Amino acid sequence: MKKIEILTQNLSRTIVGKAEPIRLVLVSLLAGGHVLLEDVPGVGKTLLAKSLARSVAGKFQRLQCTPDLLPTDITGTNIWNPKTGEFEYLPGPVFTNVLLADEINRATPRTQSALLEVMEEEQVTVDGVSRRVPSPFFVIATQNPIEYQGTFPLPEAQMDRFILSLSLGYPSETEELAMLQRLQEGVTVADLQPCITLAEVAELRRSCAAVKVEKSLQRYILDLVRATRESEEIMLGVSPRGTVALHKATQALAFLCDRNYAIPDDVKYLAPYVLCHRLIPAGGHKAKSIVERLLRSVPIP
Repeated sequence: MKKIEILTQNLSRTIVGKAEPIRLVLVSLLAGGHVLLEDVPGVGKTLLAKSLARSVAGKFQRLQCTPDLLPTDITGTNIWNPKTGEFEYLPGPVFTNVLLADEINRATPRTQSALLEVMEEEQVTVDGVSRRVPSPFFVIATQNPIEYQGTFPLPEAQMDRFILSLSLGYPSETEELAMLQRLQEGVTVADLQPCITLAEVAELRRSCAAVKVEKSLQRYILDLVRATRESEEIMLGVSPRGTVALHKATQALAFLCDRNYAIPDDVKYLAPYVLCHRLIPAGGHKAKSIVERLLRSVPIP
């Protein structure tokens, strides 16, 4: 757990406050998933992603999504080499350990699909040849939910690829003042040094997977998910992928809390972040309100 504390402290050098979003991003990383940051511009989405990437001693790539971005700009492509008289593969930015997909909803659906396929399969196939991306492979995608002009919102089926979706929100008055005061210190993302290796990330992931989840708690997770499929307020409930995601995230949160076992409070805390973006509400209902009602109605073990 010392490594987690060091990593958190390193992130706090550039990010004022935001303890909860930082913890949720670490939950995503350790659970082996990917995270979607949805919020208005200027609240630190990109800063958080870049700071985490700098803190991990791996390769980092940034993908600025635009409407003219092509799938091959993500996966890579074969190019002709006149010297050798053969095609050579030029890898795309997904061949990295931490990928920041900035403003993913500005890319076209075809390009979004190429990225989301890599997130699911952890490999790319170009001209019939499949290539594995490096491990660990962690995607932090950002999108602005307010500005819709020139954007292509992610369909719910593709949102399902993200283990967590969260918003950073505006800082408090005290945090915003501390942010201004920190400007004089001159600490930037470029000043951050790696504090955790790729091997240590892999070891932490294995430790998370070993966290004990009792059968009664697994049943609670299942009951919550199945309740989304039976609610009249929901057009489309959570898929089995969401069930697995909630289970893995619960293990990661318990590990971050320095426990080798999960408790119901872990599930209750994570449910809105894991389930809301996987739902299609009916009749103008809000996904978060629905999940909160389900948490109150489903019996706790």
